[in-house]
Amino acid sequence: MKKAIQPSAGSVPPLTEHKSSADKKTRVVRFEVSPSTMIQLILVVACLWLLVRLWPVLLVLVIALLIVGTMSPAVSWMEARRVRRGLAIAVIFTALFVAMFLAMTLTIPSLVEQASALVRQEPAFRARLSDYLASSNLTAPLADWLRNIKYDALASGLSSAAFTFSVRIFEIIAYGASAIFLALYIMIDRDRLRGWLFAVVPRSHHIRLARVMMNLETIVGAYMRGQLITCFLIAAFSFVLLVACGVPYAMALAVFAGVADILPYIGAFLSIGPMLLAALARGPVVVALVLVLMLAYEEFESRVLVPRIYGRALRLPSSVVLFALLAGGTLMGILGALLALPVAAAVMMLIEELRVELPGQQEQDADVEQRVEDERAEDEYERRTDGTPAEQAAAIAVEMSDDRRKGENSPSGGADVSGSLDS
Repeated sequence: MKKAIQPSAGSVPPLTEHKSSADKKTRVVRFEVSPSTMIQLILVVACLWLLVRLWPVLLVLVIALLIVGTMSPAVSWMEARRVRRGLAIAVIFTALFVAMFLAMTLTIPSLVEQASALVRQEPAFRARLSDYLASSNLTAPLADWLRNIKYDALASGLSSAAFTFSVRIFEIIAYGASAIFLALYIMIDRDRLRGWLFAVVPRSHHIRLARVMMNLETIVGAYMRGQLITCFLIAAFSFVLLVACGVPYAMALAVFAGVADILPYIGAFLSIGPMLLAALARGPVVVALVLVLMLAYEEFESRVLVPRIYGRALRLPSSVVLFALLAGGTLMGILGALLALPVAAAVMMLIEELRVELPGQQEQDADVEQRVEDERAEDEYERRTDGTPAEQAAAIAVEMSDDRRKGENSPSGGADVSGSLDS
């Protein structure tokens, strides 16, 4: 009987079917860009290039729109009292130019004079400050540093810096004047420009577009008017305080405080430092008085004035305010910090008005009711504007949005609006 031959441990296992690497199919990945995609990419690159090149022009447009948002409520108030729109615009802008002229006439000569005197008195002021710091062992090194400051390096580059600064000031004045006149033309041609905007947007979105424009006007107008009021109030308070305490250069320091107050929360603290330095000449009692009163005013402004002046127009949490200020200041300096809050408020308003669904948010019953109300308003708008030109349709959309907002702000809520739409 034959025994079955068992394969040994070192023997080669039985051959199986193997596919050679040449027989394997090679997978080729090909990227093909369609002509339409190439055209879109070229258009995006061209738009970005234009955005960079035309950035100053776009900035002038943004400032002009801010001016329009600030002045529009006053013009609308005069129109409600049966004043023609052209006359109302002329009166408002004339008052603006007169106010700017009076402000420059009353403040700039005194400001230049006091600033020149401050520069002339700088060595004596620095010597008094050094002596005051030298009286304490803790601040003695700082006193030595002040006495040994040399201005040779600063003076060498002063001429070139002065020329660059003067050119920059001229550009700012030119852009500012262009923004004012552009705002004037926008307000004069409001109906025509609004008609062009509504002509490029589908009519199913006109009601929402009108509401967004009204909310933007409310945000911008409230913010800019609030800025003017708070800046004027802190400048007036600082001037009265410094004059009462006998602190020199009161006008220059008060104007600086008003300009620095453009930056919420931190502007007042920036203006306290120069005031304390100027008050050192009057003694430590005056320094303490100025410090305490300015801190008290800052607390009063943040707790009482800002909520009453701005109201609920911005509706921004404190953390968003701080982040917006830091981002705007880092990107565009003082102008960026000035525009940061209305831009942040506008972005949050757009998210709310356009019904953008955030990843962590669920739809509520109020959102469903709001969407149904939007659909009814859009159907009513399309029925009323059937066959009408874009300019007239824009006026109807603004009127319906205004009526709806008044109905939402009334004690009866949106019942009046829904009733008017049903009728």
